[in-house]
Amino acid sequence: MFPATPLIGRLRPSTNRLTLRSISPVHHHHHQPKTDQHARSGGGGGGGRRIRMSSTVTEITRHQQYHSAGLEEQDLEGAEPLELFKRWFEDAQRSGLVEEPEAMCLSTALPTGEVSSRFVLLKKIEPAAGLVFFTNYDSRKAQEIRRNAHVSAAFYWGPLHQQIRICGKAEKIPEEESQRYFDGRPLGSRIGAWASPQSSPLESRAHLLDLVASHEARFELQPGSIDRHPPSQQDLHTLIPRPDYWGGFRIIPNEIEFWVGRPNRLHDRFVFKRSLDGLAPSSPWTRQRLAP
Repeated sequence: MFPATPLIGRLRPSTNRLTLRSISPVHHHHHQPKTDQHARSGGGGGGGRRIRMSSTVTEITRHQQYHSAGLEEQDLEGAEPLELFKRWFEDAQRSGLVEEPEAMCLSTALPTGEVSSRFVLLKKIEPAAGLVFFTNYDSRKAQEIRRNAHVSAAFYWGPLHQQIRICGKAEKIPEEESQRYFDGRPLGSRIGAWASPQSSPLESRAHLLDLVASHEARFELQPGSIDRHPPSQQDLHTLIPRPDYWGGFRIIPNEIEFWVGRPNRLHDRFVFKRSLDGLAPSSPWTRQRLAP
């Protein structure tokens, strides 16, 4: 059973000590490094602002003690990991301490092993299925998922001393689900989905705004509609179709790890694992404690 007391209610404040030290490398010659000298002199021709290259290394040493009540085996008895994730997520929402608990770091990879990561917003938790997010299907992340369905997602809720890591496979959700979500988005987000050629080279921000204006005109919206709050009644009732290159993905997990910060880096970690046959679970979840 789940613990009777929400995990976030069992946390005590942490103490932080942050130390920054700047270390200058030792140069055995008296001339300036070329990068530093070049940047100050504005070398390379042309006008405009030059960014000064620094030869100073900044060493960051952060000492933080985590004072949570931790996570014990009895807290997890009978727990399904996606249900437990849902509970933690809802606790993070209610706490008011985490600004965007739905922000997840999504990592994708090419078949060659090249990995890329970015933050996306979790939009749906389905305890019987997985986690859903939405994106442009022409984006880099979507193209990498098309070539390699294995993904990883991570959530870190610092004020609560909690972290969750999820590994699994991603699949497109049915079009009707994407349509239903798209129809409920703010007007500006729907126009933005049309205007932005996500992950493609962009000449300038002015060009992006021109694309926005052209799509406002295409859908017979008043100029500047996406920046008007609240939107006009006319704009509210304008039907914006969903681009066929925009929709959702569902992450079907085969591994979920729960992390709770404890003093002296002796954290609590539990990992749940199962096998997938394609995209369908082929074995029950198993649970194991991991060393911090």
